[in-house]
Amino acid sequence: MSDKLKLAAEVRTEFGKGAARRIRANHQIPAVIYGHGEDPQHIVLPGHDTMMALKHSNALLTIELDGDKQLAIAKDVQRDPIKPVIVHVDLLTVKKGEKITVDVPVHLEGETAPGTIHVLENASLQILAEATHLPESLTVSIEGLEEGAKITAAELELPKGTELAVDGELLVVHVTVPRAAAEDEETPAAEGEAAEAESAPSAPEGDES
Repeated sequence: MSDKLKLAAEVRTEFGKGAARRIRANHQIPAVIYGHGEDPQHIVLPGHDTMMALKHSNALLTIELDGDKQLAIAKDVQRDPIKPVIVHVDLLTVKKGEKITVDVPVHLEGETAPGTIHVLENASLQILAEATHLPESLTVSIEGLEEGAKITAAELELPKGTELAVDGELLVVHVTVPRAAAEDEETPAAEGEAAEAESAPSAPEGDES
């Protein structure tokens, strides 16, 4: 296991908004760790190391607290809406060999056929996987797909030892032709007709004499 995913935690002794602000001002992150029927533990994590570790989707973390080590994954990461700062982390303890349900990002590779676009209907999928072997992403090839092509969750190639936790018929990607392209083709004709109408001579008015 990579050393960069080991986080030295401290027991949190202060609570409230003011305390949370002081923790973050000290370059640390408030967190709670729970799971396996144990009472939640309120802890404080090192800010920089935690941010670096959580750049990895579904990162397996080793939390070192009071001489003990616990394996955990981040179940919820609250981020500041403006600053690049993590506000709070919820950690779930896991055990080797245990299977858990996690959201995994979908990564697309390749280009669809010329003149088409792809629409990613679901940017992540829930899968059931061993806690110590969680994939960072699911790769889907869209290379050369024609208009009307669809890829469902059941068609994805999953890593060994994982299975879908969603309906296999769930649409992941479909390929279509941009509507704007069709509208652009109609526009010149419509503009031409309008120009002809404007240039046509108006009917002569009757004499008033």
